[in-house]
Amino acid sequence: MCGFVGFTGDPDQGVLRGMTTAIAHRGPDDADYFTDEGIALGFRRLSIIDLAGGRQPMVNEDGSKVLVFNGEIYNFSQIKEQLVAAGHVFKTAADSEVLLHGYEEYGPELLNKLRGMFAFVIWDKNTRKLFGARDFFGIKPLYYAQMGETFLFGSEIKSFLSHPDFKKELNPRALESYLSFQYSPGPETFFQGVYKLPPAHYFTYQAGKLKITRYWVPQFHAEEDKDLNYWVDEIEKVFDNSVEAHKISDVEVGSFLSSGVDSSYVACSANVDKTFTVGFDNGEKYNEISWAKGLSQQIPVKNISKVITPEEFWGNFGKIQYHMDEPLADPSAVALYFVCNIASQHLKVVLSGEGADEIFGGYNIYREPLEMAWYDRIPLPLRRLIGKIAGMLPAHRGLNFLVRRGRPLEERFIGNAYMFQEKERKALLKNPVGAPAPEELVKPCYDQMANQDAVTKMQFVDLNMWMVGDILLKADKMSMANSLELRVPFLDKEVMALAGRIPTRWRVNELNTKYAMRLAAQRRMPEKWAEKRKLGFPVPTRVWLKEEKYYNRVLAAFTGPQAEQFFHTEKLVKLLNDHRDGKADNSRKVWTVYTFLVWYKEFFVER
Repeated sequence: MCGFVGFTGDPDQGVLRGMTTAIAHRGPDDADYFTDEGIALGFRRLSIIDLAGGRQPMVNEDGSKVLVFNGEIYNFSQIKEQLVAAGHVFKTAADSEVLLHGYEEYGPELLNKLRGMFAFVIWDKNTRKLFGARDFFGIKPLYYAQMGETFLFGSEIKSFLSHPDFKKELNPRALESYLSFQYSPGPETFFQGVYKLPPAHYFTYQAGKLKITRYWVPQFHAEEDKDLNYWVDEIEKVFDNSVEAHKISDVEVGSFLSSGVDSSYVACSANVDKTFTVGFDNGEKYNEISWAKGLSQQIPVKNISKVITPEEFWGNFGKIQYHMDEPLADPSAVALYFVCNIASQHLKVVLSGEGADEIFGGYNIYREPLEMAWYDRIPLPLRRLIGKIAGMLPAHRGLNFLVRRGRPLEERFIGNAYMFQEKERKALLKNPVGAPAPEELVKPCYDQMANQDAVTKMQFVDLNMWMVGDILLKADKMSMANSLELRVPFLDKEVMALAGRIPTRWRVNELNTKYAMRLAAQRRMPEKWAEKRKLGFPVPTRVWLKEEKYYNRVLAAFTGPQAEQFFHTEKLVKLLNDHRDGKADNSRKVWTVYTFLVWYKEFFVER
């Protein structure tokens, strides 16, 4: 919907306008500002609801509270009715105003009444207190930093850079963790002193003191007494309700469409007029356009597609990493950038399928604990020994099983990406700083799910780590880079509440992943779409890295001054050469390092 910035201290108008301009892409329709003693707030608007009204920063009736808000509240009409009944007077038809009056009436308890995606901050002039919150799943971002006496907050880190109190320094711990996860995990960011407010948390900042509180946790309590048909019926009913809520808008809404079941289910349920798809000219494995067009013809709906050329992909990669704020080594982010770009040429709002895999159990890796489950009954010390021996032999699928199962789940699964293990990243870096081991960062998730089965534990890890740091980061940043609002109907409180009740066997089993959800989707689309294996805008980086043109581009980065600053470059070159020569598929590891170097150049190298 929008973007905002803010800071405490001297409310310099020039500084505020410069910071707000840095995120103009998030809201090209309007800009406005609020300053008062000790506070400055800036806002960029992408008009979606109440196009004529709803300007921000928004001030309440007596001028005592001021709001900046990014997102959408889908149940704002119902909350508004309750607030009007309680005596509150509304001046606009915008969902934003519900947050102001709701905070006046309920305080932090407002958050659990909301249904939507949001990041917002409210300044209370009387108490001189800031209250800020981020939505349940982390769909919308919220960053903050304490720089001397100044507290900065906003939708994107890049807005902080022009503030005179901001010190731009690389956080070396973030680089170490990133090399394992392919994204920046946890609250820390790549900028020293800058943090992400975690999903489902709120903060208060008063008299120089920051306090952060969690207000919601996704729950898994399987109800084993209901049959499969019950769950399929419930999924259909609850998801339809979520889609209708996510279509609330005063402008046209479209939908992304790949060949997978998630986006197909959204498109078939949403009754939109346009769908959008991208692909690459490297065979069907990397091009889902024909699948998307086929389904669009059957719905029927207009499909608008684009084939991304290698030149477009590589030529825009630096700009994409700039928009990301932190390096993200997921190549599909580039595909997402381009599908957002073509959609933004036709409308302002799209629906997308993010979150279905984490909530309903869609990743193939979730089936791993179910394969040869008897093996886990072998004492762990013996499995470790077998795994260690297997790891010394040439790579093979069967041996890889022994290596992985030679470690407990809590050590081997840190999410859908596991690039460099702790030992590998230490060997690669010139100056490792002792960032936490990957398993330490995910341990709190495992601790919260200690009494759950392995599949549920993996889902919970992904909901709190991978989905936030990768899936939703790229969804927000790539859509907003194109002034497009992306909505995710699977990531709804009501959908999560239902999914948390479904027994594991109807989420993941020997027949398929997302088992019950696929059966619900079959009621809306042909079976071959409901059953198709997930691809999700796949990108042919492993192919390109073997081509001379792109191999040389990465080689130049791996032997350049930035690489020399951080890495043992001879080891980077070996990774790249072994991939080119077919000795190993190092494409994801190569891409992880290359992405960091491209990002670093955007933010830290003088042009």
